[in-house]
This record gives sequence, structure tokens and C-alpha cells, in this order.
Amino acid sequence: EQLVESGGGSVQAGGSLRLSCLAPERFFNLNAMGWYRQAPGKERELAAAIGPSGNAYYAHSVKGRFTVSTDTAKNTLYLQMNNLRLADTAMYYCAAGGDLWSGMDYWGKGTLVTVSS
Repeated sequence: EQLVESGGGSVQAGGSLRLSCLAPERFFNLNAMGWYRQAPGKERELAAAIGPSGNAYYAHSVKGRFTVSTDTAKNTLYLQMNNLRLADTAMYYCAAGGDLWSGMDYWGKGTLVTVSS
């Protein structure tokens, strides 16, 4: 099962990016799908997630700046990131299947977000 992220890039602090994750249709009806990120030298963390009913979770550090959404007609998971900060620099991965906290079954290869001053 393949998850393919896109939309990463370099942006100045305060700017915006929208990440996309193309995923097999069945993932959108299973458990929640999530956006994880891993900054250099740090552990991977769950940044945002969305369940099949549309309920969303955000890490404290991104709440109010990031928005997670899905477009089931396009089989795509999105992460809109606004007011980006230097600390948001990381590799971002989408994941599906399994459990958000104990382990997801399917992962994309990631897309790099670099925020500069």
C-alpha cells in the first residue's frame, strides 16, 4: 500500500505550505490518518491527525497554525501549514492504518519542510 507525500519545500518564517498525501481509498474509511514529523536530532512526533468522521487532533505546538483535512474524492490527505516557524523544519510523513500512538501500519517516504529566517 503506497502513501505519497508532496508539497514540501523551503519557506521563510511566517510563510505557508500545504502538504498533500495521496493514499489508497480504503485508508480514508479505517482509523485515523496522521501527519508525523521528525526534526533533525529529534524523535518523530504526531503533528496532526484526522479520523473518518472528521474529528481532528493537533499537537500543542501546531494548534491554531496547522489544519488537517481530507478530500475523499481525490483520495488525498492535506496539511495546511500557516505562520511557519523555524521549529517546524522537519521531514513530514503521512501514515495510515493501525493506531496513532502505538504504531501506524503504512507510511509514506516523507516530504521535507525547511523554514528559514
